Amino acid sequence: MNLENKDVDGILQYADPVIAAILNKAISGKDITSREALVLFDAKGIDFQLVGRVADYLRKEKVGDTVTYVVNRNINFTNVCIKQCGFCAFSRDFREEEGYTLPIEEITRRAKEAYTYGATEVCVQAGLPPDMDAGLYENICREIKTEVPDIHIHGFSPEEILYGATRSKISTKEYLSRLKDAGVDTIPGTAAEILNQKLRDKISPGRITVKDWTNVIKTAHKMGIKSTSTMMFGHLETNEHRVNHLDTIREIQKETGGFTEFVPLNFVYSEAPMYKHQLHEGIRKGASSNDALLVHAISRIMLNNVIDNIQMSWVKEGPKFSQLLLNWGANDFGGTLVNESISTAAGAEFGQLLRPKEIRHLIRSIGRIPAERDTTYKKIREYQVEPIDSEGLDNVEDTKKFGSYFELIKIKKYQYQNPRKN
Repeated sequence: MNLENKDVDGILQYADPVIAAILNKAISGKDITSREALVLFDAKGIDFQLVGRVADYLRKEKVGDTVTYVVNRNINFTNVCIKQCGFCAFSRDFREEEGYTLPIEEITRRAKEAYTYGATEVCVQAGLPPDMDAGLYENICREIKTEVPDIHIHGFSPEEILYGATRSKISTKEYLSRLKDAGVDTIPGTAAEILNQKLRDKISPGRITVKDWTNVIKTAHKMGIKSTSTMMFGHLETNEHRVNHLDTIREIQKETGGFTEFVPLNFVYSEAPMYKHQLHEGIRKGASSNDALLVHAISRIMLNNVIDNIQMSWVKEGPKFSQLLLNWGANDFGGTLVNESISTAAGAEFGQLLRPKEIRHLIRSIGRIPAERDTTYKKIREYQVEPIDSEGLDNVEDTKKFGSYFELIKIKKYQYQNPRKN
């Protein structure tokens, strides 16, 4: 099967023969190598457009014209963190006045509220507070499941899992088993950033290593706990870093089959310490539009044989540009979120909430079919037409009722209390 047979409007005859050969290889169902993917990142002009066309073709062949989304709520329960990553504007040192921590009853209340508005998932992630009680993550999950047994807990990054295991003085495997028993259903594949140790040592010294991140993810998968996978791009990384990262994700998936999706995350720069204070020469303001398109397209091309779903981040990219990414290999719109604090703190213009009807409108307006899914991509409902009567989050007129990150850090009763002072 080759490009001439795939209605590319005669574009192949104008393409660079090397790029055309690589794309023909992808269309024929074969894996392209990291070296070949690197060539695609240099595509310009007609070749650039062709990369997008092929990614879109592969997307359609794999998952059709349905674009999925999940109704969920993010609960970032504390911004106090022992790590000081250069890209993170969310975390606060425990001595800072803007440090907050939500008590378990408030976390549970937010989960219960989300469920009443139709959410099927709560995403629970936070900073790494010093002197954290070893049982905190388990206690959060048990309380949520007690109050809302049917909600899916998508919780705790590999960084948090390693921290919890260390605090509990047990192995990662044993700690994951405890979390599973407490109610964790899937885990976010965040804290990956770029899976290159030298670069990690530069942008986030002291953070979870590539070896440990990989170990947590593989262990979780082998225990039946699925995860997402991510890559943060647009900062100091090279194209070679990117394709090697994608190749690592691909190899893990071939071994475990545990990734539900891949999510490229554009670097939000404006409040990020390493950009704000120009800590590194050559730090970029996130990826350009064309670069972001290529990242999503090449992610689809490299991962298409092992991961069905490429999700774009409307929080990072904005709703309108996200529509364009759906024509460059992406097939999932992500979640409603309700409260998103991490990107918001970094200066993202979006992140509080996209109602389901707004997501469906964005999907339908580019000629695709919206469908609500659960966390593991089981379709709940496909919307061939928009329902007459609104429900759940679509009925919320005043989204301010859910609060915001910038309000949260000012609420006295949630101000972080350093246990060493008590």
